[in-house]
Amino acid sequence: MTIHIGATPGQIAETVLMPGDPYRARWAAQTFLEDPVLVNDVRGMLGYTGLWQGQRVTIHGSGMGMPSLSIYANELLRDYGAKTLIRIGSCGAMQPHVGLRDIILAQTASSLSTPSRGIFRELNFAPCADFGLLSAAAQAASALGIRPHVGGIYSADVFYDERPDLNEIMVRHGILAVEMEAAELYNLAHRHGARALAVLTVSDHLQTGAALPASEREQSFADMVQIALQAAFASPAP
Repeated sequence: MTIHIGATPGQIAETVLMPGDPYRARWAAQTFLEDPVLVNDVRGMLGYTGLWQGQRVTIHGSGMGMPSLSIYANELLRDYGAKTLIRIGSCGAMQPHVGLRDIILAQTASSLSTPSRGIFRELNFAPCADFGLLSAAAQAASALGIRPHVGGIYSADVFYDERPDLNEIMVRHGILAVEMEAAELYNLAHRHGARALAVLTVSDHLQTGAALPASEREQSFADMVQIALQAAFASPAP
């Protein structure tokens, strides 16, 4: 048990999927895991552990934004021995060729700042995904008939920003989408010698203003969870 996670030793699996929304964690656990057991509900942040194709998996909410994710990811890695963390969540597209419901695999995550900035100090560390997970996720998507976008994303630390100039720079440099957690997730995975990846579903588009209604999101999010699970347990390439 930690300050923020009430699970007892052994209740957290080495593979953890991390949606931001605790209710999405509950939905994913009840939809994809066999015999899911609630292992955490401290402060309303839900975590479940169960089996997927015989493999133990925990699905645990991270909350919104890098500071919140940093709390849970640190404790999962440091105190519970998690080895693989995969963020599953939504994002806003920034490129015209990226559409609603598309899947994005975040190879890198740029940011203006992360909770790790005080540790890195003058170092401009480059947060990136684990290549094995990234490659396995791309193959898993292809097996489902999905062509994911693979590339850089932007992890924002402000939801309501007023920086159209920054958005223009990111679009010009090929940033695929914006979300709020992946950069710090990648920082922490590197620090603790773990694997990390963000598998994202496009729920809205910054250029067009288009957005998925809630009623149409579940199927796209289901694809994202399947890709994450298959990537987590894929056999390593020879």
